[in-house]
Amino acid sequence: MPNSINIKYPTSKRSQHNAGFAFCLGLLVLCLFFIGKVQANANSSSNKSSQTTQQLSDLQQAINQQKQNLLNTNVKISDLEQQLKTDDLAIGKIAKDLSNTSSELSATEKKLAELSAEKTQLELDKKQQEQILAKQLRAAYSAGHHDYLKLILNQEKPSEVQRTITHYQYLNTARIKEIETFKSTITQLNNITQQYQQQAAQLSELTQTQSQQKKILELSKVKQQQTLKALNKKALTEQQKLNKLEQEEKALVALLKKMAADAERAKRAKEAEKLVGLSKLKRKLSWPVKGRISHSFGSSKQGYLKWKGVLISAPIGREVKTIHNGTILFSDWLKGYGLVTVVDHGDGYMSLYGHNQALLKSVGDRVEAGEPIALVGQSGGQANSGLYFEIRHTGLAVNPKLWCK
Repeated sequence: MPNSINIKYPTSKRSQHNAGFAFCLGLLVLCLFFIGKVQANANSSSNKSSQTTQQLSDLQQAINQQKQNLLNTNVKISDLEQQLKTDDLAIGKIAKDLSNTSSELSATEKKLAELSAEKTQLELDKKQQEQILAKQLRAAYSAGHHDYLKLILNQEKPSEVQRTITHYQYLNTARIKEIETFKSTITQLNNITQQYQQQAAQLSELTQTQSQQKKILELSKVKQQQTLKALNKKALTEQQKLNKLEQEEKALVALLKKMAADAERAKRAKEAEKLVGLSKLKRKLSWPVKGRISHSFGSSKQGYLKWKGVLISAPIGREVKTIHNGTILFSDWLKGYGLVTVVDHGDGYMSLYGHNQALLKSVGDRVEAGEPIALVGQSGGQANSGLYFEIRHTGLAVNPKLWCK
């Protein structure tokens, strides 16, 4: 057999063949790498998209939950404010009753003192009249005036009989008058004694009533403070506080506008009772209550809001007096201001008294300058006791310091 033929490629061709093979292999690896990279990027994008979607869902859920929490908080705040109103009104009623009881108690004590003095005088008169009657009887007995028959039968001095009888009649008339006076004194003394006993019983009853009212008042105050504490726990943001004050101020302004319209109608209906307003009384009026001004007119209240009146610090229960004569336009609880009284002074002037403990006058009542219309308190959610006081003219708040001295 012929010998096998071995074909030998030149070295350069073999190298070229190996290089081509390596190139193809590298290209294949590179393709596989890019394919893997693309798949990896695709998977990564998919994962990121899924994560973003989940984050968006979580965020929306958190927002909804926060909205629900805010709604629940607002509902709780509204409920607490309603409870605060109930507490303030309860305190106002019992405080007014207590004030009336105290007035009745003072009047009863005064009447009792007068009856006691009158009773003492009548007892003294009775004693003096007893002494006079006893003296007259002893004198009559000593002079023998007790035996008229003996005198008439005695004819030794007939000329003196008539004169003596006349004298005896005069003395007898005087004794009868003293006896009648004595009987009247006894009757008066019995009546006074009976009245005294009745007033003493009424005084005892009023004292017990006052004691019970004081206990109820203290319990109501405790309940009010608990409500206020719970309300303060519902912390409000600065914006929420501002919104709340804006709403309260808008409600007050709307109320005052309505009352101004009512006052104008009442003015036209009752020209005979025309009120002349406050225009000529600048620097002449007295402040409604003695105390220190803790917030002045025009000072900052919250954000851009300013005080439209003054807040006067004063102890609970001190009398609030109207600055001038007028008619009660409003006497009720108002959100943010507590128990409020508004007085119409005529000619577009009104004065407002807020945060009271009790309101002593009703709508339509006529009041005179210096007359008590309320008692200082801390209604409306105030931490400290005091009076909020405003003066308005044609609906616009004016500085009370321009009128009160």
